Amino acid sequence: GKPNLGEGEIVHLWRKHDCGKGHRYAGPGPATAPQEDLASRGAAANVAPPEVPEPPEGAQTTPYGMEVTEFILHEMTDRLAEQAGYSDRRAKVAVWNAANPILKRGLALTPVKFGISFTLTHLNQAGALVHVYQDGSIHLNHGGTEMGQGLFQKVAQVAASRFGVDLSVVKITATDTGKVPNTSATAASSGTDLNGMAVQVACDTIRDRIADHLAERYQTTADQIRFADGQVHIGEEEISFAQAAASAYENRVSLSSTGYYKTPEIEWDRIKGRGRPFFYFAYGAAVTEVVIDTLTGENRILRADILHDAGASLNPALDIGQIEGGYVQGAGWLTTEELVWDAKGSLKTHAPSTYKIPAISDRPDVFNVALWDEPNPAQTIYRSKAVGEPPLMLGISAFMALSDAVSACGDGFGDLQTPATAEAVLTAIGKARNAL
Repeated sequence: GKPNLGEGEIVHLWRKHDCGKGHRYAGPGPATAPQEDLASRGAAANVAPPEVPEPPEGAQTTPYGMEVTEFILHEMTDRLAEQAGYSDRRAKVAVWNAANPILKRGLALTPVKFGISFTLTHLNQAGALVHVYQDGSIHLNHGGTEMGQGLFQKVAQVAASRFGVDLSVVKITATDTGKVPNTSATAASSGTDLNGMAVQVACDTIRDRIADHLAERYQTTADQIRFADGQVHIGEEEISFAQAAASAYENRVSLSSTGYYKTPEIEWDRIKGRGRPFFYFAYGAAVTEVVIDTLTGENRILRADILHDAGASLNPALDIGQIEGGYVQGAGWLTTEELVWDAKGSLKTHAPSTYKIPAISDRPDVFNVALWDEPNPAQTIYRSKAVGEPPLMLGISAFMALSDAVSACGDGFGDLQTPATAEAVLTAIGKARNAL
């Protein structure tokens, strides 16, 4: 069963809003009246009983006909609610709001289910080119673009792991269609999934060639040769990887290979809107606590607790950084990033001076991020999961927390709109107080 977190609390997660790519949960069931629209009101009243029903037997399907298997959000939200002290904090927020007429606090827990793959199916492919030099250095190129997300670092880790060498001997050059043609966009959070697998294929091809050569030279079998710690272990003997590469070169063994990968098990009919467009789903959940000034609408994120599913993370430090950045970006998307057009249809919010993106000062003072460290059931690179776009959806919890805080201002329907700017929050407060 699910934990009893008190009336009007965790139950507001479980109505699914399907937007094709990301999936978010905002209420216990369809609202029958505006005052019961929990996604806007903040889930403070008129909610279902606190016990969350068990899921039905068998695989459930998305609206586009894809079976959802290996669903882990129940376990993730249970753990996050416990680790973040959701139940106790909900009670403390209620006490705070009862004692403070000006500053109101809000708390929300929202999960995310995010499909990983391009829905334009032919983009789910990648190529790589890997060279091993006779001094043991490794040079590779692939179809992904590094833009600060750590893609090159992860792919270099893959290459180093396949050859059993230190990361320092691996060099990646900038994406170049003269080396790897027909590259797909580095998008849909699929950069590591696609290019990491392509690099693995190329590295394994070269490694197997070296192993076959050494097996012949040392009169053994290839399965007795192991690449690890910068060395090649051949039965009881051991030589450096550089020596192995030099030996292969001197015996006219090719030390260059391309690699190719295409995502399996996906198919999508764009006309019918049916199929299996995603290889797997990434999951996450966030608890956000905010405070609003009821006189001005100004607000702050006080604390965020995140539990995110990165599969067997290739690089936890990079993934946690991506999650932190994605959350802040998502919170900005739903709170400060307001687009304004004039009467002629010209966009007026076209620069940092007119368009407010979140800054470092907008991150929560208390920011706890943890990884749900279980291998991806899908056969991805080292059973990892994509970490890029999915954490952005965790920012929904910031908007829901603001809605919760607005609901503490009165019995009316606040109808908080996105982006929840200070002006929007102040307008919602007025509606809640005037019972409009």
